Amino acid sequence: MRKFFDKHDMLVTIALIILYVLSNSICLNNFGVTDYRTAIVNTIFSIILLLLVVILKKTKYYGLTKPDNVKSFLYFIPLVLIVSVNLWSGININNTYSEIAFHIITMLNVGIIEELIFRGFLFKMMEKDNRKLAVIVSSVTFGIGHIINLFNGADVIPTLLQICYATSIGFLFVIIFYKSKSLIPCILAHAVNNSLSIFVEENSITLYIAPIFLIIVPIIYSIFIIKNNKKKTMV
Repeated sequence: MRKFFDKHDMLVTIALIILYVLSNSICLNNFGVTDYRTAIVNTIFSIILLLLVVILKKTKYYGLTKPDNVKSFLYFIPLVLIVSVNLWSGININNTYSEIAFHIITMLNVGIIEELIFRGFLFKMMEKDNRKLAVIVSSVTFGIGHIINLFNGADVIPTLLQICYATSIGFLFVIIFYKSKSLIPCILAHAVNNSLSIFVEENSITLYIAPIFLIIVPIIYSIFIIKNNKKKTMV
């Protein structure tokens, strides 16, 4: 299986992305993000990906290990600031406890799935040939992937802003993965950020100010990481 994967890693990666986008679109359109069926589908997908990484004996290769030198990353405190954005306008609870639970389960798994696919499989597949292009493709693909929210009924301007800040965050996460050799901080930040989205109190702050913050801060933090971790140079 490992030989097949190493030989056809591009095909497998593209297939995983397509399968994930399709399965999630079907779940969101038919059940919604707070439904138990969406939680089950994402949990199964997450388990399959983790098992694949274990079977391939590539847990370290795909960053499922503790990060190197956390001090040089400011102990990842900026990630906490990014995650806190969903709580800036207070906490809004309009869902039942079961809906909140299923939402959190779904988002925890989405954090694992998307980081493994976009930062793990996609980036590592392309890094072998062109690292800079791998960083760009991983970031932009992750950002553009959020355009699917338009088909799920989201408004145009908030979705466009989401694409922009998702690209910015995607860039930060791939830099963190490349420099720290770990996906764990990215998975945790991604999962917690998405989980907290169910408590967002929508107003001008969360719709417009927070997205701008999420575009600027990840870029600044990325620059800091690149300059502060010069042992590996982006080529």
